[in-house]
This record gives sequence, C-alpha cells and structure tokens, in this order.
Amino acid sequence: MSVWDDLDLLLDSPSSLTVTSNTRGTVKDKANFKVEEDVAALRKAIEGLGTTEKTLIEVLTQRSNAQRQLIATAYEKATGRKLVADLEGDTHGDFEDLLVALVTPPAVYDCHEVINAIKGPGTTESTLTEIFASRSNRQIKAISETYLAETGRLMIHDLQSDVSGDYGKALLILAEGKRDESTNVDSAKAKADAKALYEAGEKKWGTDEDKFIDILCHRSIPQLRQTLVEYKNISKKTLQESIESEMSGNLEKLLVAVVKCVKNVPAYLAERLFKSMKGAGTTESVLTRILVSRSEIDLLDIKAEYKKLFGYTLYSQLESEVSGSYGDALKYLCGQDD
Repeated sequence: MSVWDDLDLLLDSPSSLTVTSNTRGTVKDKANFKVEEDVAALRKAIEGLGTTEKTLIEVLTQRSNAQRQLIATAYEKATGRKLVADLEGDTHGDFEDLLVALVTPPAVYDCHEVINAIKGPGTTESTLTEIFASRSNRQIKAISETYLAETGRLMIHDLQSDVSGDYGKALLILAEGKRDESTNVDSAKAKADAKALYEAGEKKWGTDEDKFIDILCHRSIPQLRQTLVEYKNISKKTLQESIESEMSGNLEKLLVAVVKCVKNVPAYLAERLFKSMKGAGTTESVLTRILVSRSEIDLLDIKAEYKKLFGYTLYSQLESEVSGSYGDALKYLCGQDD
C-alpha cells in the first residue's frame, strides 16, 4: 500500500495548492532582524581575503525571503554593487546557484527556472512538469507577470513554441493558471468525470488523452480528490495506475504529477527530492529548487512525508549525499530533524 493508493485519507487532508497561509515552512522571519548588521557581516564575508562561506550561509538561510530583499537593497545602497553580482563573483557552482536563488524573490526565481528549462537546445520537461503541477494559480500568475516583465514576451507563447503534442496541450492549460478554485464538491459530477475517464482509458482500445487532460487540468483540487475516489470505485485501479498503464512519455509523467499534487503536494516533492539523490550522482538543481522554493511554504510537511515514504529523514539523506558549503546551506534550509 503506497501513500498514493490510500484514497480514504485524501478527502480530509489539507492541500498546499489551495492553502493560502504559508505556515509550514522551515524558514521564518528572523526575530530582532537588523538589516545593517547583516549587510556589515555579508560585506566582511565577501570583501575580506577569501570569502567566508559560513557567514553567507548563516545570514542568507536564516532570514525570510522578504528580509533578504531588504538586505539586498541595503547592500546595494551601502556598496553601490548588487548583492547577487557579488555572490556570483565570489562563489561558484551549486553553492553560487543556491545563494543566488535565496536572494531572488520567489516568483522571479520560479520564472528563471522556467526560462532555463526552455532555453537552448532541448527542453527540460521535468522542471516544467514539477513547477506547473505543484504551483497554485496565484503562483503561476506571478510567474507569468514576472516573465513578461523580464523578457517582454508572454510565457504562454514561449511555451507554445517549445512544447508540443498532448504534453504541450496539458502543460499550456496548467500554465494559464486558471484551475477552478471553488471548494464545493459536486459528487454527481465527480462520478460522471470518473466514468468519463474510465471510458476514455481503460474501457476502450486506445486512449482519449483529451478527456484526461481536460478533467485533470481544469477541475478544482477538492473536486478531483472526490473524482479519484469515485474512479477507484468504478475501476478497481487508481487513476494513477490507469494513467501509468495507458500512457507514456512526458504526458504520462505530467498527468501522474498532477494526480500526485491533487493528493499531496509535499509527498510529490518529497519523492522528487528522493529521486534527485538516488543512484549515481545527485541532481543538484532539483534539490536547490525544491528546498529554496518550499522553505517558507511547506518544507516541514515535505520532511514529514519524506520520512513516511522512505523510512529515513531528509536531513540524514542530505548529510550523506551533499557536501561542502553547498551541503551545509541545504541542511540549514532543511532544518535539523525534530
């Protein structure tokens, strides 16, 4: 019985896609925050002989993003230089990427991740899938606005020329950020949707992908949770199992990600973290993105799901998988295990 099959728990558990308060983060506003002291400490760490990574880590991982923005503004006022530019000039590799991510406003950071995923040859579909399946409408709209401000182009247009087929169709619907957000659940509609999905997939020869895309990318989270329960009643399989057996490639991965996020965003992201460290080599970009972008939203829940799913803690896994200043900074963000 995996976390993904236990549908009975589903209907009562909160969803990070609909919750508006971000109280489940590991990083909070620092009490007695003194911006001048932080700026002085960062200047000393950066301008001295050799960079003092420890100071950079202690200051930047232990302040909220809003506080880091105040630090960045004050830093530029005091030095005439941008904090991001100094960090880029003074650190390198994954550690540099992490520090830059920390001093970037959340919507801008997500936006840069989208830009990086679609620029250059080939598209990083896994990044686009993770971002658009796990972000709320509000977050997606903020990414779009930032994208337009930074590039002068519409994000949806750039995505259109970059993703194609059924995967592209589904991703573009999600990237519009127009998922129904009502909290009312219409049981009759959930039953009808479950039946339509069953008939579009398992019951017929060949799959009607459009039906899956339409229902999974438009309906509200509470509505979809009810639909998942109804689907299992009709099919004896979970909707995730049906998608996995009926589809392949990026569309399968995207729709499975959507279903997982409907059930439990923290568990989906915990699994992403686990896979980024499993096997040979670590996918640092995934570690950085999830730990930074969720540190003030639901990282406490991600840690709890990680332990439930894999039997050991995220912190202990980071300890054995990542080292140096980069590893230290990630562990600070993660926070020790309770």
